[in-house]
Amino acid sequence: NLLDRDTFSKSDPICVLYTQTVANREWREFGRTEVIDNTLNPDFVHKFIIDYFFEERQNLRFDLYDLDSKSENLSKHDFLGQMYCTLGEVVGSQGSRMERSLLGIPGKNCGAIIVKAEELGNCRESVLMQFCGNKLDKKDFFGKSDPFLVFYRSNEDGTFTICHKTEVVKNTLDPVWQAFKIPVRALCNGDYDRAIKIEVYDWDRDGGHDYIGEFSTSYRELSKGHSQFTVWEVLNPKKKKKKKKYLNSGTVTLLSCFIDVEVTFLDYIKGGTQINFTVAIDFTASNGNPSQPTSLHYMSPYHLNAYALALRAVGEIIQDYDSDKLFPALGFGAKLPPDGRVSHEFPLNGNPENPYCSGIEGVLDAYYQSLKSVRLYGPTYFSPVINHVARYASLVKDGSEYFILLIISDGVISDMAQTKESIVNASSLPMSIIIVGVGPAEFDEMIELDGDEVRISSRGRFAERDIVQFVPFRDYIDRRGNHILSMARLAKDVLAEIPDQFLQYVRSRGIKPQHSSHSTSSKPPSTLVHPIHPLQTQI
Repeated sequence: NLLDRDTFSKSDPICVLYTQTVANREWREFGRTEVIDNTLNPDFVHKFIIDYFFEERQNLRFDLYDLDSKSENLSKHDFLGQMYCTLGEVVGSQGSRMERSLLGIPGKNCGAIIVKAEELGNCRESVLMQFCGNKLDKKDFFGKSDPFLVFYRSNEDGTFTICHKTEVVKNTLDPVWQAFKIPVRALCNGDYDRAIKIEVYDWDRDGGHDYIGEFSTSYRELSKGHSQFTVWEVLNPKKKKKKKKYLNSGTVTLLSCFIDVEVTFLDYIKGGTQINFTVAIDFTASNGNPSQPTSLHYMSPYHLNAYALALRAVGEIIQDYDSDKLFPALGFGAKLPPDGRVSHEFPLNGNPENPYCSGIEGVLDAYYQSLKSVRLYGPTYFSPVINHVARYASLVKDGSEYFILLIISDGVISDMAQTKESIVNASSLPMSIIIVGVGPAEFDEMIELDGDEVRISSRGRFAERDIVQFVPFRDYIDRRGNHILSMARLAKDVLAEIPDQFLQYVRSRGIKPQHSSHSTSSKPPSTLVHPIHPLQTQI
């Protein structure tokens, strides 16, 4: 329902996409769709292909115009409204489809825009095939032949590149070769109609293998093999020229063909997997008195402290993947009112029944409120907040939810043995832990927990996955005061490993994405199905 800006006919809309540079936040035109004449409900065909990074906040702006002339200059055309969002919001929406109102013309309803995102398959399929031969030509003087197959994919320029060789089956004219698995990319570079050439040879010990013949096919033809046998005649062009009565040099049959799709992080997000974000903040006395400017918890009216900066940098990205935007926020290491008991797992909003805060801003508000009411104390215990999130994660192990705990702390961990035990236990649950170290301390224990060098263990048990990512905040302080860029770098470094940690969890448990329809832009042949079959390897 776009605005109608033309007097005699309907608008002629075009959509322009802008992206924002991380460094100086300037908007740059990324591309334009085609123009669709005379409609207020355009369905644009042109797709924007954009690189996606889970760990970055990728801001997008969609501007709509009514084109009135051939001019490339947008100021010569009528503005129809705009919509701002992040790429994470689009892919994190139900089915990766997001509908938003167009804004930008005061007092007017500009209609709505629907944005759909789809991961380009880049051909993520692998195919498992098995061939056999029949009545192949006898090439050996004494015994029968020792046949093997060689597969070639064709290149743009008409040349061929070898991409697979089967094993040799000895002394038979009716070989059955073992099934083999090959990425579809290797077979046809993702082009389902490109020629695939297959040559049949008789193996000889001296390496001078005898050519029996060849045939050609395409991935589209091969993929029909899941429902029927496909038979090719093996032809030797030289023999065909010489002999009038030459029929063929035998046949090769495709016995089975199974297609496997490598699933990605986005397949699960599109299928509805939610990422639950919990934050835990260190309220130990080593942070310094919050009313003093030297304190790591100092609340300056002019700028955010390290805790608030780290929380916002990581939280703003994760929130795009959490539909309710309600985040539990915990504190540890403080004495609580009214009686001054020490707690290592208290809700920042003061409500144990409902520790959820609305949005990242809600978490920041609760953090500031609790700074005013609790007394910083100690010691620094990590295991209670890890166990807190683990209790929730242990209730949903079906891949529909994944938990990320952000711990922000200033230093030395006092319960190292218990923390290691908690992490080893958590490594078999759908969760990851991010630790940001603030202040000038040595962070040796946190580096050890990260487990990148040595996999973490407790009482002889090793963690099933590496689930901890640690960074020191001080590595990201921008001397020139460009917080936006330095915080974007911090978020990128702590979040970059999360998609793989998530995939390790679901793959090791054989969890598939929910009702994930693999609609990739290069549609595979309509006959492709994914038969549940003992031969189909689990990814």
